[in-house]
Amino acid sequence: MERLQKVIAQSGFCSRRKAEEYIQAGKVKVEGKVITELGTKVDEKARIEVENHLLTREEKEYYLINKPRGVITSTSDDKNRKIVTDLIPTEARIYPVGRLDYDTTGALLLTNDGEFANIMTHPKNKVEKVYLAKLEGIIKGEQIQTLKKGIVLDGSKIVPSRVKLKKVNTENNTCMVEITIHEGKNHEVKRIFETVGYRVSKLTRERIGIFTVEHLKSGEYRKLTPKEVAIVYSYPKEEKKLIENVGSDTKPVWIAK
Repeated sequence: MERLQKVIAQSGFCSRRKAEEYIQAGKVKVEGKVITELGTKVDEKARIEVENHLLTREEKEYYLINKPRGVITSTSDDKNRKIVTDLIPTEARIYPVGRLDYDTTGALLLTNDGEFANIMTHPKNKVEKVYLAKLEGIIKGEQIQTLKKGIVLDGSKIVPSRVKLKKVNTENNTCMVEITIHEGKNHEVKRIFETVGYRVSKLTRERIGIFTVEHLKSGEYRKLTPKEVAIVYSYPKEEKKLIENVGSDTKPVWIAK
């Protein structure tokens, strides 16, 4: 017997948090009976319907893609723009783990494993997200220190674990700054730099958790190794140690056209 929201997530239909929303909204049936109580335990083989869709089991798939600019982090778009799931040919109902803005590039995970997605996005696991931001203007040391002390967004304090000036271009008055955060608020990195007076003109996520795009060109993707998936399921642990243990068998195997 497992908790209903976990069974739904493991089916690949959606993340665990989304499953909880469906349950509380009265959109989940177990053996024909509407269930609204979170934590209800059910047999994994029970007949479960979500919004009148019968859950079916499918093989779990896990991908890492270097998301290109101009691609929507979604499974659909009412404006007919290219969506990230279009870039990976699979019959599985994969979806993005978290999101990147339309004009932001870099590391993005996709899967049909709701439990995996929940682990990577749940605030308690404090999964690191490393970004490289190009700023209009050259940030000063005191402003970096201001960011390190923490700033307030949407009523909560955000304290980056790392802010480092990587490169300065005095000719065009720009700089490159690496910033590491754990949260996942909307447009978070851009808004963080706006608080100290800088506009982000280009943004790339270089790493999320143990996953980097070091060997992936823009639009290139690969499947995760079983070892990597197992590491995610072993969270929370010290990510620096985990990164050392991933190994070198993570080269790209596909290029999304």
